[in-house]
Amino acid sequence: MRVVSGIQPTGNLHLGNYLGAIRNWVAMQDGMEGGNQCMFFLADLHAISQPHVPAELRAGTLEMAAALVACGIDPDRSILFNQAQVPAHAELQWLLNGTARMGWLNRMTQFKDKAGKHREGASIALFAYPVLQAADVLLYQATHVPVGDDQKQHLELARDIAQKFNNDFASPDAPVFTLPDPIMPPEAARIMSLRDGTAKMSKSDVSDLSRINLNDDADTIMKKIKKAKTDPEPLPSEAAGLEGRAEALNLVTIYAAIAGQDVATVLAEHGGEGFGKFKPALGEVLVETLSPISERFRELKADRESLDAILARGAAKARELAGPTLANAYEALGLVRG
Repeated sequence: MRVVSGIQPTGNLHLGNYLGAIRNWVAMQDGMEGGNQCMFFLADLHAISQPHVPAELRAGTLEMAAALVACGIDPDRSILFNQAQVPAHAELQWLLNGTARMGWLNRMTQFKDKAGKHREGASIALFAYPVLQAADVLLYQATHVPVGDDQKQHLELARDIAQKFNNDFASPDAPVFTLPDPIMPPEAARIMSLRDGTAKMSKSDVSDLSRINLNDDADTIMKKIKKAKTDPEPLPSEAAGLEGRAEALNLVTIYAAIAGQDVATVLAEHGGEGFGKFKPALGEVLVETLSPISERFRELKADRESLDAILARGAAKARELAGPTLANAYEALGLVRG
């Protein structure tokens, strides 16, 4: 079993990033046994499909690497790397472009969402990035890929590309690519802004009080929770009582996600409390979980040499694993390499 998953490098990581994706990666890594393996990559090649600032991309790549290690990704047990250090990703994408079909890509809903009304002005990279996603997993003979609802379509495309390539250029008893199966991770808690319970927690919000950053210290976390928007009513004893109370629901959801409980359990314990009592309890749970992560995150961010070394080691392992698949794809297509 080989699990492959990627994440776009972005700065200003916050609680929503941790609970939404990173924590699931750590759980997958920790659940691996024997010869099973996890590969996690920073999708910096995907990042250039849209306008970006080069210096921010580089900084974001290192910051994401620091966050993943601080949260529990172990470079000695998992392979952690960034795409740009493994040219085989881009090479295989070009080889697969001959198999992918315009009609398939035209049906990709994420391109329509990201391009909006300006499709003619979108980059070719944005249109074709699902083919790069296919290369990302097919390159390593991934058996499983974690997907949320927004990525199911892209994994189906990867399987279609792999199947057509195998049918067109390989013998049935020696396929070039493994068709990866989806893994549906546990549903991630939907973490909203501390200032507006109807908007997702985001690094782009102008107010730093709207989010818990992974590099916030204990005092800052407590301050932000105490200032979080609420309503004057006490917490209900059952989940149905949170209907129409977006901010209350958000704080209870955060507590449940961090404590590893469900909302009903949290309300059974704290129902009837006012926020003057509940907020300090929430702050303490957050500090207990996030303080060790925040401390390690800050240490790693300040040690660029160590981060570069971690990514370089991971990339070397990834290049070694990618080599045979890439060579087989070239050979299957009748291309002569030096």
